[in-house]
Amino acid sequence: MTIMSEVPATGGPYRQPIVASAIELTVRSGWSSVTMSKLAEIVGVSRQTVYNELGSKSQLAEAMISHELARFLAVVREAFERHPGDLVEAIHDAVRGVLELADDNLLLRAIVSATHGADTELLPLLTSRAGSLLGEATVMLRGRVRAYGPPLDAEQLDVAIDVVVRTVLSHIMQPSDTPARTADALAWMASRVLGATTARSLRHPSQS
Repeated sequence: MTIMSEVPATGGPYRQPIVASAIELTVRSGWSSVTMSKLAEIVGVSRQTVYNELGSKSQLAEAMISHELARFLAVVREAFERHPGDLVEAIHDAVRGVLELADDNLLLRAIVSATHGADTELLPLLTSRAGSLLGEATVMLRGRVRAYGPPLDAEQLDVAIDVVVRTVLSHIMQPSDTPARTADALAWMASRVLGATTARSLRHPSQS
């Protein structure tokens, strides 16, 4: 059972301010500096209110990760909404947007690089949730891609989406190229799998 199953999905009016303050404090001073008392002081509520909204510190960490995941999924949704008739362009914009957000995400960088000593406590939590994070991203992307009616059966589509999602996650954790070039490469690969013939699909990433 995941920790998040024990935490209300929405919570009360102070939940989001508390989570946002915890993220800011972690980025600035490290995860070890985050305490329920300090968060209560920052938000201007009682310590009991913080516990009522988030529960334990480990549940707070889960809420922080879920908060960041929601930001990434919002980028994907917006990319697909900008290109309702061009799946390759939607994939390109989604990949580029996610990687640019990751590159600028201070919390993610603090967790991955473990620059704050005790922040290494957050890295195992992130990796332990990798399966559920992957699942959430895959389900959302599958629904978006299916709306375009790609020439793939359900099993083939799942394989293609899994490859894209895992590749993007790999580049988030350890980028090997710029967001733009990585997006070009994945869009080109997707166009070949989908048999698309858009202008972008005709240009190999090396020609960008």
